[in-house]
Amino acid sequence: MSDFKTLFLNGLTKKAAGSRKRIVLPESDDDRVLQAGARVLQTGAADIVFLGETEQIAQSAKRLHLDLDAAEIVSLHDDEKLARYTAKLVELRSHKGMDEATARETLKDVSFFGTMMIVCGDADGMVSGAAHTTAHTIRPALQLIKTQPGVKLVSGAFLMVFDDHFDLYADCAVTISPDAAQLADIAVVSAKTAAQFGLEPKVTMLSYSTLDSGSGPLVDLVREATAKARAAAPELSIDGPLQFDAAVVESVAAQKAPHSPVAGQTNTFIFPDLNSGNITYKAVQRTSGALAVGPILQGLNAPVNDLSRGATVDDISNTIVITAIQAQG
Repeated sequence: MSDFKTLFLNGLTKKAAGSRKRIVLPESDDDRVLQAGARVLQTGAADIVFLGETEQIAQSAKRLHLDLDAAEIVSLHDDEKLARYTAKLVELRSHKGMDEATARETLKDVSFFGTMMIVCGDADGMVSGAAHTTAHTIRPALQLIKTQPGVKLVSGAFLMVFDDHFDLYADCAVTISPDAAQLADIAVVSAKTAAQFGLEPKVTMLSYSTLDSGSGPLVDLVREATAKARAAAPELSIDGPLQFDAAVVESVAAQKAPHSPVAGQTNTFIFPDLNSGNITYKAVQRTSGALAVGPILQGLNAPVNDLSRGATVDDISNTIVITAIQAQG
């Protein structure tokens, strides 16, 4: 790993440790989750809560030679928490037919239980998905935590860390085919995420055409989304539609978009759909050796982040640190 990448990750750990948050990990039966939790505890980046049974987690820790003494372990059978979470869940979802019996049954699901920990102030964020689907992780958050005021949807960003800099790519994880309003929403919230992690956001709305050089429904959608994003956040440095080369190469920008505030210097890239976003981040990750940190779910009132079921211990620990930073606000 390059010196810059190491310094970047160490900087994230230091930022998270500066105001430690409590992150709940529902999948304590997965060795990778236990190993990542132990690593985060060792660095002091966050306080860790495992959902599970003390004896089972202690046995796993011994087998894996992990020090988890500083972790909090919460059982899904904790009477006090079950009573409190049941009452709150009924309060929040009674309009959907939720009663006490249904709430208790729902709380047998680790994702719902972990999400209710956040709702009730017992945790600041959650990381899950090592052994569950994205829908299983996100659905409780959408129902109970919900999106921030003025934010229409949840989107997924990646921090792409190269040997000498890092960028943000979005949406690479959630919204399949955003309309202009949704794409504008993704741009504005992505700029906030970029700033949270130390970038001065320079946002490009990507397309196969630059500015007025092309026309058609795909370009028009990006053009309309750019206008909506500017109206929603007038202070934001943003332009589009721009092709990728115009966004990153100064000489190309000078030819294609000489008056653009971001062309040739973009650090926050908004893709027109999930197809292009997901393909691009994986292509860049695999061909350039970039470190892809994420997905970072954006737009929720409290951070809940989803893991790939193929996630490594490094991936999980990085996501815990990211979640802790998001929880700082």
